[in-house]
Amino acid sequence: MIFVSLNLTGPILVKRIIYLLILPFVIIAESFGQDPTFSQFYANALYLSPSFAGATEEYRFALNYRNQWPAVPGVFHTYSISFDKALTSFNSGIGVLATYDVAGSGDLSTTNIGLLYSYDFNINKQWHIRPGVNFKFYYLGLDIAKLIFNSQLTGGGVTPTITPPPFNNVADVDFATSALVYNERAWAGFTLDHLLAPKTSFYGDNSTVPVKFNMYGGVQILKKTRLMQKNQEILSVAMNYQRQGRYNQTDIGLYYYKEPLIFGLWYRGIPFITTQAGDAIIGLIGIKTKQLHIGYSYDFTISNLVSSTGGAHEISLVYEFNNLSLGQQRKRIRAIPCPEF
Repeated sequence: MIFVSLNLTGPILVKRIIYLLILPFVIIAESFGQDPTFSQFYANALYLSPSFAGATEEYRFALNYRNQWPAVPGVFHTYSISFDKALTSFNSGIGVLATYDVAGSGDLSTTNIGLLYSYDFNINKQWHIRPGVNFKFYYLGLDIAKLIFNSQLTGGGVTPTITPPPFNNVADVDFATSALVYNERAWAGFTLDHLLAPKTSFYGDNSTVPVKFNMYGGVQILKKTRLMQKNQEILSVAMNYQRQGRYNQTDIGLYYYKEPLIFGLWYRGIPFITTQAGDAIIGLIGIKTKQLHIGYSYDFTISNLVSSTGGAHEISLVYEFNNLSLGQQRKRIRAIPCPEF
């Protein structure tokens, strides 16, 4: 068993002992049992689904950062960067996505770098379907020097002798596929990730990342426009369900946009069925212009399983390059109506 290294001195001794006892189980379960979760899932559209690759007027650049449980020493930090481009002449989109997630005092890190492609089909005049794929490189690393193992714990304290695993990194390849259907007011889709089951063991056994299934969608229930102007006011309801191994999670809520401000409020969890460490009420505030989208969200943890964690902070920045000529605008792929947060 791996323990998180903490300084057990000072006035908060009892609190840190509790963290020492529970965090190994939580960190290992979170790190190997599920992928990182972004509350602003539409602000990290390529991470949600490769079908969103190129679902922009021209180019799009996105940065995302999540700090989960900041009140607990050295737990979760997740970074994501992506770039995608619309290939309007081919009804397609391409993109590149890189994510880096680090967990615990032992710097258990996961890196994914993927190439994405999507294609847009017209079903009829109203509906489109957009399948997508993501071919990616997977890397799992561990800084063994920062960990304390149970073999080091003795009656006299901690001894420096350890028996480390034979590997401190694991590299593999992975694949994800998806499909998205949409019209001017509604959208729905699914993603299947980790279909190549990349390895996760530092001991060379057959442990793998479990397949992740995402189902997402939404509808614009209010859409006000003004003559000769773009949309000024939009109210959308959206959801994102994911299952990975034994882990289930549903995000459902509302987004309200009144230029240039956007607000969001939604619930995360499986109501009346399970209680998990990630259950939360999430609030969002952001600014959205034609090209620049900036959002901040906070997860207020409501689970009884882990308290006093500090919730989670998340920041997103999306920049779209919209410099199309009139002729190019006429040929562009229809915009997907989902929020950008």
